[in-house]
Amino acid sequence: MSFSISGKTAIVTGAANGVGLAIGRRFVDAGANVVFADMDEVRLQDELGDRAEENQAVRLFAGDLREKLTIANLLSATIDAYERIDILVNASRQVVSSDPLDPEKDGVEQMLSQNLMAALRLSQGVAKRMIKQADDGEGENGAIINLSSIAARRTQPDLLAYSVSCAALDQMTRSLAVALAPHRIRVNAVAFGSVMSASLKGSLREHDEYREDIVDHTPLHRIAGPGEVSDAVQYLASEASAFVTGQILTVDGGRTLIDPVSAPAH
Repeated sequence: MSFSISGKTAIVTGAANGVGLAIGRRFVDAGANVVFADMDEVRLQDELGDRAEENQAVRLFAGDLREKLTIANLLSATIDAYERIDILVNASRQVVSSDPLDPEKDGVEQMLSQNLMAALRLSQGVAKRMIKQADDGEGENGAIINLSSIAARRTQPDLLAYSVSCAALDQMTRSLAVALAPHRIRVNAVAFGSVMSASLKGSLREHDEYREDIVDHTPLHRIAGPGEVSDAVQYLASEASAFVTGQILTVDGGRTLIDPVSAPAH
C-alpha cells in the first residue's frame, strides 16, 4: 500500500504553530493541497503568508472554529479552492490549568468547547461533504485524524479539564469511526506526549525543570520534534492504513509505559 497523499485535499486546524503547522507543511511537501486553519491570523501570515502567495496548494483560513458560521465558511473556502475535501486533521488544541475542586476554575466547559466540540462539529460537516462527493467505487471516501494526548490516560489533577477533553475526543474518534464506516470514511487519532508541541514549549518556558522530568520518564530519553507526529498522521491519512479505523495511535517515546510524572503530559 502507498503512503502517498499526492493530489488529495486536506484541512488542518491548529495549523499556525507546533504540531499542526508541521503536519500541514508535511502534507504540502507530499503533494497535497492544504488549507491551514487557525484562530491566529497574524501567526498564519508570519509562518505561511509567503508560501501561500507562491504555491497554489496552500490556502490560509483564520477564524474561531467554535462558531458554526466559521465552520461553514471554512468548508466553503476549501470547496471553492479545490472542489473537494479528502482529509481532515483536527489538530487545534488548547491546554489550561485546572483547579479540580473549584467549579469556577476547573476549566472543563472551556476545554470541552475548544478540544472536543469544535472538532466534532467540523468532522460532522466534513463528513457530509465527503459523503456527497463519494463515487461508486470501492476505495475510501475520506480520512479524519484527530490530535489527542496521552493526558487522556494519565491522572494529573491540575490538567483535569484537558485530560477530560482528550478522553472525550478519543471516544468521539471511536464512535465516528463506526458511524462513518458504511460510507467508507475512516476516523483515527494520534495521542502524543513527550513532543515539543506549542503548549509544551509554553510550559517549559515557565517551568524548565519539567524538561528533565519528561526526558527521564521517556524510555527513548528525549523530547520529540513536532514533525515526528507528522509521519503517523500521514500514515493514517494514506492508503497504507486502509483497514485501520477507530484507533488511537500513541506517539510518546514509550512514556505511557512507565509511572506517571508531575510534568505536563502533552
